[in-house]
Amino acid sequence: MEEFITKFGGMLIGILGSGLAAVLCCVGSAKGTGMAGEAGAGILREKPDLFSKALILQVIPGTQGLYGFVIWFICIIQMGVMAGTAVGMPISVGLLYAAACLPIAIGGTISAIYQGRVAVSSVHLLAKQPDSMGKGVMLCVIVEFYAILSFLASFIMLIGVSSAAK
Repeated sequence: MEEFITKFGGMLIGILGSGLAAVLCCVGSAKGTGMAGEAGAGILREKPDLFSKALILQVIPGTQGLYGFVIWFICIIQMGVMAGTAVGMPISVGLLYAAACLPIAIGGTISAIYQGRVAVSSVHLLAKQPDSMGKGVMLCVIVEFYAILSFLASFIMLIGVSSAAK
């Protein structure tokens, strides 16, 4: 068992951390886009001409899933999982990779859900004032800013881990 942990422990911890970044962000995005889609479907029965505007508001909370996926991809490439060179990675390095994925895993998930809530409110605003699309998008963009900060934090941390691991 000790040999297994020594050989695969670091890689497994890194894969777990990067996988959580992708999965949690996708869960948050699914929740956010789902809520916005439900609100959009509610107004389309009476105002089908608002479909494209409602669709834009629905898609916005989905970006966090993309951010989580990008961090996952960068992480597994840097760890050498795709090249098969991650075996034997020290547990301490695996922990560094997992820690680098935490900002987007947490920030991306939470911001996607809250951005979905803002998108729902923006869809309701759109139903009453179809010309207020820009206002709704701007409200969603404010939440997006924090998802971008989370993404950048993970990205910069991954650069640091990559340098430290060499």
